[in-house]
Amino acid sequence: MISPVNRLATPEACDLLQYLYDTAGKQIITGQHTQTNPMEERTHIHEITGKYPKLQGFELLAYSPNINYKDASEECLTEIEENKDTVTTAIQWAKETGGIVSICFHWFSPIGGRDKSFYSRFTDFDPRQILVEGTPERTAFYHDMDVIAEQLCHFQKEHIPVLWRPFHEADGDWFWWGSQGHTVGRELYKLMFHYYVDIKHLNHLLWVWNSSAKEGYPGDAYVDVISRDVYLEPHTATDYQAEYDELIQNTGSTKVAALAEVGVLPDIALLQQSRVPWSYYMTWSKEFCLTEDYNYNSALKALYDNDCSITL
Repeated sequence: MISPVNRLATPEACDLLQYLYDTAGKQIITGQHTQTNPMEERTHIHEITGKYPKLQGFELLAYSPNINYKDASEECLTEIEENKDTVTTAIQWAKETGGIVSICFHWFSPIGGRDKSFYSRFTDFDPRQILVEGTPERTAFYHDMDVIAEQLCHFQKEHIPVLWRPFHEADGDWFWWGSQGHTVGRELYKLMFHYYVDIKHLNHLLWVWNSSAKEGYPGDAYVDVISRDVYLEPHTATDYQAEYDELIQNTGSTKVAALAEVGVLPDIALLQQSRVPWSYYMTWSKEFCLTEDYNYNSALKALYDNDCSITL
């Protein structure tokens, strides 16, 4: 029996983690991200394949406490509007389908910033200051964590486990939490882990680390699932073997692995042969799913029709 890193994890979280381990290398869980409450990606997938993804990804960006509405582009305001009330949508979807919920958080910088301030280029927020006791940055960081914890609590009340993927893509510098190096992102993740586990008692979360950078790995004591985001050239046929090998090498981990975000679907025929032990994949939203710019409908149908793919 595999146990989550939170020793007080709920039975539902324990069961989900065991399920991921049981699946990896035998089958792969289909996943799809959405940024709108109608979840049009699910509708599109069903129209093409007659099936629905087993895992659904949701976004908490609209719950960010420090959104600068006065200095935001139309694109930013649209993204916020589309992502409002995603917690309600996710809970309803999980209760109706029994599907798996994955959540990420494009976190608007806790202080300052303009437009899409989760991007480093739109804020001068310095995440290193969070690691210093008594700074305004640290105070704002914990304030925002409290706000998001209240939203995550709703899932715990409904006995819904969550694949929680904070500080995603911490191996890059495009988000503020990765802007000052891998080790800073690692320490922010650990601060959140202790706060949410030890203080907030969010025992329904499975902790998904989302970086392949060796020096950024928080350690096995903080991670339930190792993952990475990969965006390849459109229509690439791949089982993501090289990406898996690099992830395992750089984390030095025996944890179950996931493709937390992809632009290109894994090739199910290749995966069926190689059995690269990805537990799940999640395609990103909108044009990555709704058009054939990145994935042909024939590839989508072949994946969902294959016995190695787990759908709803």
